[in-house]
Amino acid sequence: MRAAKAIRTPGGLSVRVDPRAVLAVLLLLAVALGVAVVLVGSGDFPMAPGEVVATLLGDGTAAQEFIVHDVRLPRVLVALLVGAALAVGGALFQSIARNPLGSPDVLGFAQGSSVGALTVIVLFGGGSFATAGGAMAGGLATGAAVYLLAWKRGVHGYRLVLVGIGIAAMLAGAIHYLVTKADLVDATRAVLWMTGSLDGRDWSHFWPLLAVTAVLIPLSLAYGRPLRMLEMGDDAAYALGIRVERTRAVLTGSAVLLTAVATAAAGPIVFVALSAPQLARRLTRSPGPNVAASAVMGAALLVVADWVATSAFGDRRLPVGVVTGVLGGVYLLWLLVTERKAGRI
Repeated sequence: MRAAKAIRTPGGLSVRVDPRAVLAVLLLLAVALGVAVVLVGSGDFPMAPGEVVATLLGDGTAAQEFIVHDVRLPRVLVALLVGAALAVGGALFQSIARNPLGSPDVLGFAQGSSVGALTVIVLFGGGSFATAGGAMAGGLATGAAVYLLAWKRGVHGYRLVLVGIGIAAMLAGAIHYLVTKADLVDATRAVLWMTGSLDGRDWSHFWPLLAVTAVLIPLSLAYGRPLRMLEMGDDAAYALGIRVERTRAVLTGSAVLLTAVATAAAGPIVFVALSAPQLARRLTRSPGPNVAASAVMGAALLVVADWVATSAFGDRRLPVGVVTGVLGGVYLLWLLVTERKAGRI
């Protein structure tokens, strides 16, 4: 096992640093930012990466300034933050449930957000901002319901997963019912939203997302040690002085809110929350939730998926949720086979 290095600050605080994990985070960050620059330069008005960087630094033409700052940059920044938020939410849920399948896609939170958004679209004819609000409200309500129904002298991982799967099944029925009640225009909007898309995202979508992630991702990083203790089991965590239920409630609330705000911004983009934490864990080869690595892995995955969706099929641009669904389905099959061979399922 690799030994982590301890770094002491002038104030006497000691921080353990894993060199491989730090290197993995830096490499993933470079990939995410590099693909983001390429993505900003892609489209009907192509720009070389150097031109994109020069424009971001204030040396572009008026046309380039408009294309970059007003049209493409908000979409790419939303993609980065949505990917990071979903990945951190997935990492927290998987650590709390102590199960690699314990992600928002499986536990019903994406379905809850979909029900909230479809209710606004179908029953009230709401616009994009009302739809985003409905999605966030639906995700938060689902999170509260799953937590309360899974509570029995505390919340345990497998009970959380089972309750979440049951609620997801019920919410899927509600989604189908709402779609059948919609007229043609609203049904088209509903299906497009449920696919997950970054089309039309602008600064009004970015700022609320930034405000939430700027608070909750650092909070999740600060709870890294208690979260690692929770993965050892409640008894071990209690013995090590962790306030188990308080920690679990704070982190569950953070994961639900991160998932809800990401879904409100871009729709229920599937499998990023499931796959990014596991890929980050395998890349860093470190125990624990790997919140930082998961965040940059999720950001990289989503901008790569968006680049594939917009560039790999010629003039036919796909919603990013289609690409993540295909790639995530392949990953899920691989994960199930791996877990079965290891005797864990």
